[in-house]
Amino acid sequence: MGLVYNVYISSERVYGCKTCKTHLADHDDIISKNFRGQHGKAYLFHSVVNVESSEAVERSMTTGKHIVRDIGCRQCKETVGWKYDTAYEESEKYKEGMFILEAELLCHVP
Repeated sequence: MGLVYNVYISSERVYGCKTCKTHLADHDDIISKNFRGQHGKAYLFHSVVNVESSEAVERSMTTGKHIVRDIGCRQCKETVGWKYDTAYEESEKYKEGMFILEAELLCHVP
């Protein structure tokens, strides 16, 4: 299998895992802050790093049914959000392939 190396983001504002501080996303890559997760405020990102995905499941959300995968920190395995695989509603298709990170599960990494 080999060693797995974490990606380090070179940016002024980096979001990391609240538990272990592993880099997850660049603040400049936020698409929207107008989302809610299980723990409150959440952010929509086009891409994230250092995460592992679970199996895809169908989930009913406030905006309709979606097929999503929970994503966890690759370093400590804590769940930090989810990835949208499929949106059934035409108006929600823009989310496909994008990621939600929950603000409560993140920290700013210096």
